[in-house]
Amino acid sequence: MTARRIGLMLGPLAFALAALLPPPAGLAPAAWLVAGLVVWMAAWWMTEAVPLAVTALLPFVVLPLAGVSSAEATASTYYSPILFLLLGGAFIALAIERTGLHRRLSLAILRLIGTGGSADRLLLAFMIAAALLSMFISNTSTALIMMPMALAVLEGGTPSSSEAIGQQATPSSSEAVGRQETPSSSAAVGQKEGISGALPMGIAFAASIGGLGTIVGSPTNAIAVGLLDEIAGVRISFVQWALFGIPLVLLSVPLAAWIVARVQRVAAHPFDTAAARAAIDSRAVWSTPERRLVPLVLATFLAWVTQPLVAPLLPPGSWTDGTIAVIAALALFLLPDGTGCPLLVWHEADRAPWSTIFMFGGGLALAGGMQASGLAGWIGQALLPLEAWPLLLVALAVTALVIIVTEFASNVATATGIIPVVAALVVALGADPVLLALPAALAASWGFMLPAGTGPNAIAWATGRIRIEQMVKAGALLDLAGVLLIVGVVWGIAALV
Repeated sequence: MTARRIGLMLGPLAFALAALLPPPAGLAPAAWLVAGLVVWMAAWWMTEAVPLAVTALLPFVVLPLAGVSSAEATASTYYSPILFLLLGGAFIALAIERTGLHRRLSLAILRLIGTGGSADRLLLAFMIAAALLSMFISNTSTALIMMPMALAVLEGGTPSSSEAIGQQATPSSSEAVGRQETPSSSAAVGQKEGISGALPMGIAFAASIGGLGTIVGSPTNAIAVGLLDEIAGVRISFVQWALFGIPLVLLSVPLAAWIVARVQRVAAHPFDTAAARAAIDSRAVWSTPERRLVPLVLATFLAWVTQPLVAPLLPPGSWTDGTIAVIAALALFLLPDGTGCPLLVWHEADRAPWSTIFMFGGGLALAGGMQASGLAGWIGQALLPLEAWPLLLVALAVTALVIIVTEFASNVATATGIIPVVAALVVALGADPVLLALPAALAASWGFMLPAGTGPNAIAWATGRIRIEQMVKAGALLDLAGVLLIVGVVWGIAALV
């Protein structure tokens, strides 16, 4: 029996058991049903029992019938502002590809690693670039900017792709980003092995890791800091966060690159970095569309970086990363490219990853159900008995639990639901809040296993170059390492300072 068939049966069976068996003490029946839904969706997502976007439909059916939320309220959770960031960012990425600008950016990275750089070195270089960028703009925006660059390199460096499997072996970068491809037979295998799958996955992982470096790197960081200040009176400054976050990024990116390279067996699949550089380096002069697109991309990047400073000056909730992305997208359809067309036309923009956006919306709806039903709060309350444990074991247990929860709930929902309980635990133990609360805050953004878990993962999955079992395996290994790494970095630096 295949993994797909097992997952197809296991998911509904878990939900049926939740419907038939009494809930644990203190857990409402509706929350128990949501727990069953979490297992159901996880089983289907991990095994691709049905298309991932189809699995995303389940919350709209289950949550209203379970009495957790109405159909209208459930539908609204599918369309979080972050989805507009995904959509607007996808339009920007497609415009970058249309003009060929992504090839120039990719060439700059290839020049840094040299003509003899190995595939492992190429992977690490792209991941370092993504992590650095993600410290200052959202991880989703980072993934959207970096992914076309990676796909351009992959097109140029795959050896004998056209001879081995025909011209369909490697889809163009605009096709890969625009929609999730499902090529058949040898083409599918060639596109998802070695560096071909490792580079999109590595960029996604590095974008999420880089966001941990600074408070502004991820909204989750700011939420966690605000909750700790409000509930436990713990104030963490920008510099204090960076003191712990940047070393964590510096250690985690090479580790993630090593894990991805081993899971994807990069060394076993040859990749010609020199050929990729030669294919991209056309030495052509800058075209008019490229020159006109660069200022728009730079203005968008500047708006994302300064968003925390500008937002307080405008009506609450009006100036978000998604708002900036949509404004930039509108500009793409309005500004001429100098050849008689706008910078982006709809028949090109229509290749945006609609199914991926909807799949990510399903993850948001599931997270909303966990919060509305009380499941997230119940999980958080389960932490309180840990006060009898040694503090180091408490920190490890809390970090592990937060990582598990954030794989299925959104990072924001995890921080909102669990950080308050961790703050209460800090007060109850009378412990140094940095040793317990900060690892939990960092862990809220440490989820790598599922395509729907984070925006970068969803974007990487949309390239059609990643096998779900490989992402789950690499993500699980990084999750396990993250428990020790996060606690080790925080406790180690705290001991020094």
